Amino acid sequence: MKICIVSDSHDRGPMLAAAVAEAKREGAEAVIHCGDLIGANTLKATLALGLVIHAVHGNNLGDPVAIARLACNSDGRFHYYGQDADLVLGDRRIFVTHYPHYGRAMACAGDHELVCCGHSHVPDVRQQANIHGGATWLVNPGSVAGLGAAAATWIFADLDAMLFDIRNTPDI
Repeated sequence: MKICIVSDSHDRGPMLAAAVAEAKREGAEAVIHCGDLIGANTLKATLALGLVIHAVHGNNLGDPVAIARLACNSDGRFHYYGQDADLVLGDRRIFVTHYPHYGRAMACAGDHELVCCGHSHVPDVRQQANIHGGATWLVNPGSVAGLGAAAATWIFADLDAMLFDIRNTPDI
């Protein structure tokens, strides 16, 4: 299964939609958003693309009530989990949070194959040693809106092969 991992869109809906559209063209079946959506309108163009979106809060909540209402009225296309999410996609157990320190701690716990986080606006893909003697993938897609970063970025992920490719957000 291929997915699109994004974070920190900060109300830049067109940039979010452009990244998700590119991922969909390459076969993505779902989207993970690691927080800081800000408003429900941020997702309207992205929801129109038809991929299921899984999202968590961030530290910039914006309008969580409107976002939760959008999730309730999305016919299952948008899932809004709150602070964090424990998902299974493509037979992979995935944990999603906004904060890198929390993500690293969950990766160290070793209960998930993949932990996704955001907040720093800096993309990063690494394997984190865990307490079971193995390693957990820890990925941060940076900011899909490019805020505070050299480039606007997101991650195209192949969960079957556990490959993670940092991409630049398409120009809009």
